[in-house]
Amino acid sequence: MSRFNSTLTRPVEPNTVNLAGGAAFAQDAKVELASLLLTNMVNDQFYRSNQESLATLRALVAQNDPLFAAKAAVFARNEYGMRSITHALAGELAASVKGVEWSKRFYDRVIRRPDDATEILAYYLGNYGKPVPNSLKKGLGRALGKFDSYQLAKYRGEGKDISLVDVVNLTHPKPTAKNADALSKLVAGTLKSEETWEAKLSTAGKSEDKESAKADAWRELLESRKIGYFALLKNLRNIAEQAPELVPVACELLVDEKLIRNSLVLPFRYITAAQQVQQYPALLNAISNAIDVSLVNVPDFGNAAVVVDGSGSMGSAVAGGQLSCKYVGSLFAAALFKKNHSDVFVFGTTSGPVTGLNPADSTLSIAEKINVTSYGHSTNFPAIFDGFTAKYDNVIIFSDMQAWVPRGGYYGYGASNPQEALKDYKRRAKADPFVFAFDLAGYGSAQFPERNVFQLAGFSDKTFDLLQALKTDRQALVRKIEAVEI
Repeated sequence: MSRFNSTLTRPVEPNTVNLAGGAAFAQDAKVELASLLLTNMVNDQFYRSNQESLATLRALVAQNDPLFAAKAAVFARNEYGMRSITHALAGELAASVKGVEWSKRFYDRVIRRPDDATEILAYYLGNYGKPVPNSLKKGLGRALGKFDSYQLAKYRGEGKDISLVDVVNLTHPKPTAKNADALSKLVAGTLKSEETWEAKLSTAGKSEDKESAKADAWRELLESRKIGYFALLKNLRNIAEQAPELVPVACELLVDEKLIRNSLVLPFRYITAAQQVQQYPALLNAISNAIDVSLVNVPDFGNAAVVVDGSGSMGSAVAGGQLSCKYVGSLFAAALFKKNHSDVFVFGTTSGPVTGLNPADSTLSIAEKINVTSYGHSTNFPAIFDGFTAKYDNVIIFSDMQAWVPRGGYYGYGASNPQEALKDYKRRAKADPFVFAFDLAGYGSAQFPERNVFQLAGFSDKTFDLLQALKTDRQALVRKIEAVEI
């Protein structure tokens, strides 16, 4: 979700070196931890491997108060749908925090699905081995007590190093009215997952008349709404091919605002879904409308410039390797353009406008036009402000923040550093804009130190919730995390 420069007084000169080797400004430990949690999917990135990300996480956990780290994990998991990085943080806290009264409640809060418990335990055992701390065992057992037979059956995790039955045997969760029978069957090996979409499609695939059976299975899943929203997104092509008469039902579910809100699906997931159904106009239209619903909280910024980093490192993958950081930035930029009719720019070696945009077009088509616009592949941050000719009240930048322009300028283009370029623009345009810099990689450094500059991070639509709040409260993100109850 979101990250910003949290302190009111910042160094005038860069005080660190970023991962690209360029001069940058260090972030507060709380802000850096939040940034990592809200952007990192424990995949290899352009400037950092997954193991380096986990090493950074361990260092940040050590630098922060454990309760703040726990609240940050709960915030990232429950508000922004971040999974693997929060599993790792939970495992790190299990290793480092002993005897605190909030630990059992923490695991209960950070676990939304049964497989969160198996992942946390697998992380701990893989990194720290046995014995498993009592606080972790009690916390996992408490969390499993809230799941019903359907959820326990769906996430059995058979065939994995750590299965759900392993967690149950270790933690001995207290049976409840809704899961006592399921827990007994799970331990006995007789609990079956018969109601999930995977199970129904698997059963249909064994039928003599597979095509008819699969169509019937999709009908039951869609019309009864037994399919989860993320599973729906992943299976749109299968539905179109195996049960084309149900495409209208799928489209209706896709734009259901309640389903979208409850799903915690990150907006860029819609792009990967759209890439799979290019030949189905009805589904593409529904996906586009779903994006608009998911991004309905985009704020009104009035007179704004929206800028997307087009440098080479922005081609690094997110979403399991299916999308680039630039495409994610382009999607958010498209949403801002549709809401505000903002001027949209892309920068690289130089900077320039994205031409031919029409707010009446779909968010998807606008994002595509932004994504294919290029002004070179270096990371010349000063070019952003050197290229402005209009007076803006707000500047919103989507980047991985890995500028490496040397002092003295880059190949003769404009100012020598972002701060100087911003000051030059203010004088030239008689402007004093708020600058919001979105870090799409969570690498942990900033390009700006000064007043009215806010750095955020994340892939969630809820990132936008903090934008206006930051204008009056620089600590808005930290305060939201600190307000989490454990």
